[in-house]
Amino acid sequence: MKTKFFEKLMEIIFFISACASIVSVILICYFMFANGIPAIGKIGAFNFLLGKDWSPSNIPPSFGIFPMIVGSIYVTSGAIILGVPIGILTAIYLAKFCPKKIYKFLKPAVNLMAGIPSIIYGFFGLVVLVPLTRDLFGGTGSSILTASVLLGIMILPTIIGLSEAAIKSVPSSYYEGAIALGATHEYSIFFAMLPAAKSGILSSIVLGIGRAIGETMAVIMVAGNQARMPKGLLKGVRTLTANIVIEMGYAAELHREALIATGVVLFVFILLINGLFSVLKRKVA
Repeated sequence: MKTKFFEKLMEIIFFISACASIVSVILICYFMFANGIPAIGKIGAFNFLLGKDWSPSNIPPSFGIFPMIVGSIYVTSGAIILGVPIGILTAIYLAKFCPKKIYKFLKPAVNLMAGIPSIIYGFFGLVVLVPLTRDLFGGTGSSILTASVLLGIMILPTIIGLSEAAIKSVPSSYYEGAIALGATHEYSIFFAMLPAAKSGILSSIVLGIGRAIGETMAVIMVAGNQARMPKGLLKGVRTLTANIVIEMGYAAELHREALIATGVVLFVFILLINGLFSVLKRKVA
């Protein structure tokens, strides 16, 4: 009798927890769209999304976020190009090549990277990456390239951790079968086990993209923060998240609403990325 009561109680608790998560998402969506969509209507969807001039203090003000959209895409793309190959290869090394003595030190180091605050990454980028980029390539150092490198480093723990878990979850029979057919150790891992883990690896990439496109503090410190169209990898850029954080503290009326609408655009980007991932996952399954 007590066991049944306890099971029923836990079932209720789990149900309430699940409902709380769903309600939280609904409330966030309601707040964002209820406050952001009217601003887009006032400004004009075309002027807001494709406008190239962001000048809230002008008379009349301009609220074009296209430079920030392009900046976010550039910085996130650079982070993916740099971070995804390194992350996946590191995960393969940890899962199938790394000696146990090295693994005991390397794995905690990767986990530690995941726990480092964004502001610390920002300081590292400001003190190390910005001067390094300036010395090697010229310019001010605060640029798309610097922000991409920093974000590429920041997404590594996510990609490495999930990809390693996905590779380790592949049944050993895949590897053993490939070896039995005469394949080498490396060939068996890359062409037998890795394709079987593609779903988990794709999940890690999507979460890494979400981390990169949503990062704020670190990007603010190294990207230059110019609200203009990007003119090259060594030029400054402002992302959607940086635009919101930099100006929300003093924004009022339509300016504040435009920043919330910027958050709506960012939210839609995340939804599109997740939707695309769901489609890809069905195709590769």
